[in-house]
This record gives sequence, C-alpha cells and structure tokens, in this order.
Amino acid sequence: MGFSFRIANKSFDFLIFVILSTLLTTIHASIHIYQIQLFNEVGNAYLLPGGSEGLYASLSSDDSATDGRSFIRFENITFWRTQDAADEQSEMEHSSGLIQAVIFEAADRNNIGGSAYGGQRSICCTPDLAKLEGCKQGEVIRIPSATEINWPMVLSIQFNGNDLSTQMNNAEVSIKKTGMHNLFFIACDPKLKGTVMSGKTVWKNPDGYLPGRMAPLMTFYVYMAIAYLLLSAIWFSQYMRFWEDILQLQHCIAAVIGLGLFEMILWYLDYSNFNKTGMRPVVTTAWVVTVGAIKKTLSRLLILSVSMGYGVVRPTLGGLTSKVLLIGATYFVASELLDITEHVGTINDVSGRARLFLGLPDAFLDAFLILWIFTSLSKTLEQLQVSCNSLLSDLMIGDVTFLLCDNHAYFIQAKRISVKLDIYRKFSNALAVAVIASVAWITYEIYFKATDPFNERWQSAWIITAFWDILSFALLCVICYLWAPSQSSQRYAYSEDVGEEFDDEEAQSLTRGQSNGDVSLVKQEQKNGNAGISDEEDESEEDKRE
Repeated sequence: MGFSFRIANKSFDFLIFVILSTLLTTIHASIHIYQIQLFNEVGNAYLLPGGSEGLYASLSSDDSATDGRSFIRFENITFWRTQDAADEQSEMEHSSGLIQAVIFEAADRNNIGGSAYGGQRSICCTPDLAKLEGCKQGEVIRIPSATEINWPMVLSIQFNGNDLSTQMNNAEVSIKKTGMHNLFFIACDPKLKGTVMSGKTVWKNPDGYLPGRMAPLMTFYVYMAIAYLLLSAIWFSQYMRFWEDILQLQHCIAAVIGLGLFEMILWYLDYSNFNKTGMRPVVTTAWVVTVGAIKKTLSRLLILSVSMGYGVVRPTLGGLTSKVLLIGATYFVASELLDITEHVGTINDVSGRARLFLGLPDAFLDAFLILWIFTSLSKTLEQLQVSCNSLLSDLMIGDVTFLLCDNHAYFIQAKRISVKLDIYRKFSNALAVAVIASVAWITYEIYFKATDPFNERWQSAWIITAFWDILSFALLCVICYLWAPSQSSQRYAYSEDVGEEFDDEEAQSLTRGQSNGDVSLVKQEQKNGNAGISDEEDESEEDKRE
C-alpha cells in the first residue's frame, strides 16, 4: 500500500506528458526514425514517445491491398538495455524484461493508466491497482475502448535471458477508426532504466503518407496556384500592353505575384512528394520555405513602400531606404528560422504551443511593421489632403496669374492629386480590414490551440495555415487593382513638373502650393501650343478609366 502511494506521489500527470513528450522526438515526416533514443522516466514507467498523427480509417479491409489502407508499420525496432541490467538476469530466463508499444487515439487517452484511491494516475500496474483494476502487475494499464475491445492496441516485446538487446518483429497495425493516433513505447520494469531504442515506424493514410492534418493543404495549394496563375495572366497582359508607362512600383508588384505563384507550386510539389514517399528531403523543403520567406518579406516591404508613397508621391525612399532594408532583412531571418523549424526535416502534430513560442519574434516584427505602415500611410494621406486643399483654395481665390492665362493645366494637377488621394484612401481601408481580420484570426488561433491540446480537431487545423495565404492573396489583389498598369500610369506617378517634391524626411509637405509652381505650369503650357488639347484628351481618358 505504501509503495503504491509512493509511486503515485512521484508520478507526473500522464495526460500532461502526452503534450510535452511529443516535443522531444525527432520525426522525419510520416516515416518516424528513432536513432538510439533514450527512454524517459515518467512516474512509475520509462517512456519513449513514438509519434502522433491524424489518421483516417482504412478504405479497404483487405490487408494485402496497397491502396486505400491506413496503417502504422514497425520496421527494424531494436532495444538495448544497459550492461548492468543484462548481467542481473540469468541466461536461462525466457522473459527478463518487458517493453510494450501502445497505440491509442487521443479520445481514448484516459484508457491508458489508472489511479489508486483517487490519487495521481500511474501508467504501470501496481499491486494496489492490480487488486482494484484487475490489471497485471508490471504491465501497462489498459482499459478496453467502449467501441473496440482490442483498442488501445498493445504490442509486447521481451528480452530473453541476459541478452543485451532484443528486436521487435516487424508488425503492421491497421487503422480502422479515424482519429488522432499516438504511439508510446513503455517499460514498467525499473531494471530497464537507461534503455535506448532505434528503428522506424511508417504511418500511412488511405491516400498516401501525408499526415491527416496536412492532406487538405495539398489540394488547397493547387487552388492557390490557379488563383495566382489567373492573377498573373491578368496582370502581365496589362503589364506588357502598357510596358512604356510602367512605374517602378508596378515592377515590384509583378515580382511579388511571380514569387507567390512559384511558392504555391513549390508547396504543392513538396506535399505531393511527401505524400508519395513519406519523406521530406531537407534541401527541397528548405528551398520551399526560403522562397516563402522571401515572398512574405517582399510583400511587407511592398506595402510599406506603397504607404510611404514610393513611386507615386515620392521618387525614392531617400534616407529611409537603409531602414526599410534593415527591417526587411531582420524579418526575413525571423521568418526563415520559424519556417525551417516548423517544416524542414520534422513534422509534429502536437506543436501548437511550441509554434506560438517560436513565432514571437516574427509576430513582434509584424506588429512593428504594421505600426510603421499605418504611420507612413497617415502622413502620406495628410500630405495629399493638404496639397489638394491648397490647390482648390488657390482656384477659388482666383490669382491674377490665372486671370491672365489659361489655367486648365492647374485643374489637371488638382485632378491628379485628387485621384492619388482616392487611391490611398481605398488602400488604407483595405489595410484596416486586413489588420482587423488578422487580429481576429490570431485570437481565434490562440483559442483553437489552447482548447485543443491533444489536436482532436486536427481535421480542420489546415484552415489555420490556409487563412494567411488567402489574406495575403486578397491584399495583393487589392494592390493590383489600385495600381493596375494602364496608359495613365505615368500621369499618377511622381513628377517634378507639377511641383510634387519630397525631401528625405516624411515630415515635409507633399507639394509646394505656391505661386512659383503655378507660374511654371503656365509657362510650360505656353511653350507647348497643343498642351491644352492634349490635356483635354488625357482628362477624358482619366474619366473613362475612373
């Protein structure tokens, strides 16, 4: 009795360990490889987590079929105990150490282990639990599932005599029920402390080796690639049609569209290879996440540059260029590290809390960029509004200069700034909607992960990843719509001829609403005899475009 309570007091909660232990195993995709891994002491047991994946039920009941089956296969699983533990056994003993492989669904996690007199749960059967639960002392406590008497599945492996190692027979467990499946190797014998294991297990779904929570993403990336392809076709048709009028900003937009299409294709190819082979080559996956990190970085720098008025109300970023490049490089490194940790070489279904921790630098930089973007956008809007109001004020006053000559060019200038102001207002509204949606989704994501520690909602987990790609694509579509290539592109670009001048600092006014600029416009009209006619034609073109 005292021994049982002593064991209970030493035990960790088994359910909590299920969450933490999966973070200790290096998993190479759906082929889980174990390389001389040590069993960890957990309560009254020694335990090694073998993996956790969402698996769908087999579509075929024929064990000889190669397709439509879902299974967990054990290959070349070998255990080594310490030399001291082996020396304590007699050479003639048939069973001198027991190790059990336990497979169970997350929904049946309470069917593993038991509690004596309401104390903490114990994984292995103790004398008291043997009397209460009817379990066999020295083995894992297993309570049959209400729906399947042979589930959870327990496979036993024994050491013989004083052998230093033992090998598990290659076995294959067919999955007959859809769920989040967990595998643990458990030793209840205290003499097996220090035992290590090597080998591999192969986890397969009916449609391939892709884990259940990732399978929908392969189809999703096909649709996203088609969406980027359509956007590319529309954008580049306009891009080539109005090549001579293309702005520098539109070159940047074209680059982001191309990278987005390339990234979606690479993700699909990576997932397709993963699904066929069960492995994710490190080099291939590293290339995919690197392209994704570059695209995300350029997308954010594009939005920041647009917010600063680059190419539209200022010719360059001036003194801010180095700062923009620095934040871009920092964001790329943070994003690359996060994606490499999450995708390259490893896969783990119970990774929500770890991902939140690893994503903190990335989230901090995103928040900083959002603040900088809205600050810059606010200044750009303010400068455009001041310039527009200044022009309208001058027109209403009726300067002597305008009474003596044709002031049509002045109206064109006012119209251009008014159109720019309208574009930036629409852009700011789209950004505000995107930020609100992001904050709402982050809140939901935290709630989703916090309330589902065992990933029982794994079938809908792919939506968490897919949302960010959809939001990024939607915002890119808005930018493409607002700054689409056209014959009027250059009319709304930065132009010194209409008095739009910027210093390196953003605090300066967008335009110089002074009479000197007005006179220069009048002189320019007088030099170009047909300027009035061309301006009227341009204005009609603008009206059609609007």
